[in-house]
Formats: sequence, structure tokens, C-alpha cells
Amino acid sequence: QAALGAAGLHFDELNKLRVLEPEAAQQTAQLREECKAFLDKIVEFQKIVGSLIELVDQLAKAAESEKMKAIGARNLLKSIAKQREAQEQQLQALIAEKKMQLERYRIEYETLCKIEADQNEFIDQFIFQK
Repeated sequence: QAALGAAGLHFDELNKLRVLEPEAAQQTAQLREECKAFLDKIVEFQKIVGSLIELVDQLAKAAESEKMKAIGARNLLKSIAKQREAQEQQLQALIAEKKMQLERYRIEYETLCKIEADQNEFIDQFIFQK
């Protein structure tokens, strides 16, 4: 065995001839298992990260959708406010027009009352003269 060991050949636990020392072969096998476990963990990590990215994308889309809804609602509210302002101006103009019309009718009424009083006075004078 010493001669084979000097030549770089070794026997393993199954008495098979190996080029590597049994300790190096064992460390290699252990490293292979650790690498496999590490690779499995990396694959699982990638799956978790992938699902997290997908979830974040969905949340981003939902947030963007809600943002657009909020912008639409705000624009609608501004539009309604402008419509109400325009309607208020129209109503103020209508009120002013109706006040002017009322003032004209009041003046016309006073004029007609004065004319009626004059005519009644004329009739009374005419009746008394007969």
C-alpha cells in the first residue's frame, strides 16, 4: 500500500483502486453534497424571489390602477365644480334679470296706479260737473 500511495494510488472503503486519497475523495463528496444543497437553496430562493417580484408587479399594477381612478375622480370633481360655478353664474344672471324685471313692473304698477288715480279724479270731477 505504501508503494501504491507513493505512486498516487489508494484503496477506498470498498477496496477499489482510486487516484485520490480517501480523505480528499471524502472531502470532494462532502463538497459535492454541500454544493447540491446550496444549489437547491439557490433554486428555492430564486422561486421565492420570482414570486415576490410577481406579487410586487401585481401590487404596482393595482396601485397604478387606483392612481388612475383617483386622477379620474379628481378630474370629475373639478369638472363638476366648474359646472356648478357656471350654473351659479347663470342663476345669478337670471336673478339680476328678474330683479330688473321686477323693478320695471313696480315702476309700471306705480305709473298705472297714478294714471288710475288721475282717471278716477277726472271721472269724479266729470260726475260732479253734471
